[in-house]
Amino acid sequence: MKNLFAAAMLLAATYINAQLKSPGDYLPNYGKNVSYYHQVEGYFAHLVQSSDMIKQKSYGQTTQERNLNVFYISTPENLKELENIRFTNLREIGMSDKKPTASNDKAIVWLSFNVHGNEPGATESAMSVAYQLINPDNKETKEWLQNTIVILDPCLNPDGFSRYGNWLRDVSGKNTHPGLNDREHMEPWPGGRQNHYDYDLNRDWAWQTQAETQQRMVLYNEWMPMVHVDVHEMGYNEPYFFPPAAEPMHDFITKAQRDFHSTIGDMTAKKFDTEGWNYYTRERFDLFYPSYGDTYPSFNGAVGMTYEQGGIGAGRAVTMANGNVLTLQDRIDHHTAAVLTAVETASWKKDKLVKDFRAYFKDSRENLKGKYKTYVVKNSGKTEQLARLLKRNKIQYSYAAESKKTSGYSYQSDKDKDFAIEPNDLIVRADQPKAVLTQVLFEPSQRLTDSLSYDITAWALPHAYGVESYALKNNLFIETRAEVKYKGKFEYERIYAYYVPWNGRGSARTLSLLLKSGIKVRSSRKSSAFRGIKVSPGDLIILKGDNTQLGNFKSMMETLLDKKPDYEVIESGFSLAGGDLGGENYPLLQTPKVVLLSGNDVSATDFGQAWFYMDEIINYPVSIIDTQNLGRINLSDFTTLILPDGWYDLPENSRKKIDDFIDNGGKVIAIANALNLFEDRTGYSLTKFASSAAKDLDMTESDEEQLKARFYDYQNAERRAISASVPGAIVENVLDKSHPLSYGLGDKYFSLKTTDSRYQLLKNAWNVAYVPAGYKNFGFIGKSLKKKLENTVTFAVEQKGRGEIIYMVDNPLFRGFWENGNLLFSNALFLVN
Repeated sequence: MKNLFAAAMLLAATYINAQLKSPGDYLPNYGKNVSYYHQVEGYFAHLVQSSDMIKQKSYGQTTQERNLNVFYISTPENLKELENIRFTNLREIGMSDKKPTASNDKAIVWLSFNVHGNEPGATESAMSVAYQLINPDNKETKEWLQNTIVILDPCLNPDGFSRYGNWLRDVSGKNTHPGLNDREHMEPWPGGRQNHYDYDLNRDWAWQTQAETQQRMVLYNEWMPMVHVDVHEMGYNEPYFFPPAAEPMHDFITKAQRDFHSTIGDMTAKKFDTEGWNYYTRERFDLFYPSYGDTYPSFNGAVGMTYEQGGIGAGRAVTMANGNVLTLQDRIDHHTAAVLTAVETASWKKDKLVKDFRAYFKDSRENLKGKYKTYVVKNSGKTEQLARLLKRNKIQYSYAAESKKTSGYSYQSDKDKDFAIEPNDLIVRADQPKAVLTQVLFEPSQRLTDSLSYDITAWALPHAYGVESYALKNNLFIETRAEVKYKGKFEYERIYAYYVPWNGRGSARTLSLLLKSGIKVRSSRKSSAFRGIKVSPGDLIILKGDNTQLGNFKSMMETLLDKKPDYEVIESGFSLAGGDLGGENYPLLQTPKVVLLSGNDVSATDFGQAWFYMDEIINYPVSIIDTQNLGRINLSDFTTLILPDGWYDLPENSRKKIDDFIDNGGKVIAIANALNLFEDRTGYSLTKFASSAAKDLDMTESDEEQLKARFYDYQNAERRAISASVPGAIVENVLDKSHPLSYGLGDKYFSLKTTDSRYQLLKNAWNVAYVPAGYKNFGFIGKSLKKKLENTVTFAVEQKGRGEIIYMVDNPLFRGFWENGNLLFSNALFLVN
């Protein structure tokens, strides 16, 4: 009977596998044109239906409602034991107390494809990789899967992939055009690289601002893979890149991780050598910035790796600089060989891989890599958002349940000082399973082993969130609790007004809701006090007397303020100190009518950051207009115009239209290179130099540098160039705390500076935030640039006619994770009247 059953099962398996088709057999244009996303999903559905070696797991949807999926690939026996394998892994590294029914050690390899939508060779190769892993005729892969679980995500960015692929299909004919003089090599704005909101998802792993990342990271943390392969494409003339990675490599990257890089580099090189394919290693793609698809997994114990194939801009086929024609099929073949080698290496090194992975978590707790053992973040509205970020990253935290005096390093003053811990302050201990990631995100500064970095070099969360914070070298012994304990509301007999503190994105989102609901809102301009309530500049006041149109004021307000639990009721407008609520210190806020420019003149990612801020962070309506259509709209229908970073080449009539808009009472928020529209123009104060003497001095220094350059060698030109650059550093700014643009930001503002753009303090304008002489900074700033940043303005407001223009030299919305920047932008939008 058993023999008959076994024979039947073998026959069934043979029948199932006989139905299995390769991508080329299933898709008629595979390797010739980019697949539609529904075809990719269809092919993986075919694999699941045709093989018992692959299982689907849906983990969410994109903004445009496309499915996000991973596929578990292994032997049928291993797939039946997935939960035991998962819990064995989590329990051994301290991330789960649940005991598996049976311990089951396997190498866990996660393969991520196409985080950038216009790198389609990645997703196309995902189909080939999946097929080869389960192909019954491929005996090698069956051996690898005996001790390996592969988690394959064929497309991290379906919206961008579809945008690019659909466009390419629209512009493609029967014949390919390897030469560059064809539209299939000229992708239109905004391109398919980013997701729906034009965010670069490959920079979002740690910050998790985007829906795709948030949903994926839930699953990632449920598995904690030991190897992560991030599959990309780059410029089509580039040879293939695979590990080892380049310097700077973060100090917290372990020897075991580096050794695996070397092993896999050696294994992959042999495969490419056999085929005669061009490649390189140890160049450009470093392991430092923590929010990439290679670094983030690395700081979570995995061997994180970037794989890059030339292909961006190639369309279906392109002639490279060496005369060879690079086809889509070539890109698929290269990726498939490289990624399969990663799986093979992980399987071959399985025992050491598992051992090293567990040792990573044990060692990182017992021997902390950073300087500090405990981080304390003072309670504020921005602390709540920080706690959400920690929770998404599975970083453990708690809240102080008692008061305690202690001392530690102050992020804001950059020195040790005494301070008091109060109930509800956020406590983060480095001694936890996510010890390395915790320290990477909280350590005040990170050591650069090489100044030629691929990305920003500083990101400390206390500066990003603008919250008073401290780092302690010792463990903190204090009573804690799991949640914030809110104080009870003050009792009141009557309602004169509602008070809402201006202390984070929750305040801005609440104000957005109030204004959309037709509520009249005032904002404090000076400190004042009422019974039990201290009102600070920027705090919101909703007077009953301003809103007589509401039938039931109390009921309406409690509904609208439900998501802002720190609001209070004020019984009387008569202040105990400071101004009364009916005075000039509490002006009414306008309800902004906002237009945002987009199109070819605008950076797609910077446009996306402003769009995402309006849509998702504060949920406020915004009209979006392409720059070429600016002449078609009546700007007087709006109160606020947002100009994201870009390369503006507006005709004079469009510039005049913006001038008139400001003169007639409009507000312009200009970010980064958008400032070029106003620089050195009649009627504006924006100029790089405060005086002709300052300009002459700069020119003299430049001339002297050119004279010295006559003796420089060719080889070190790139390193000399970075002396005048800043890839991304945190820079201290002095604040004019009396100006509405600075409300709620704290005593100082630490800006993330990502360009060398600079303007000396402006005349006839409010220099609200500027870089002082002898400023503090974290991260790399080139030697020749560092001194020149002193006494330069970062955020300024100029009155012009009846309107105003807000100059933002640095982009406060950069990648959406600079939370204090989000609040600063909220000030610009709502509070600067």
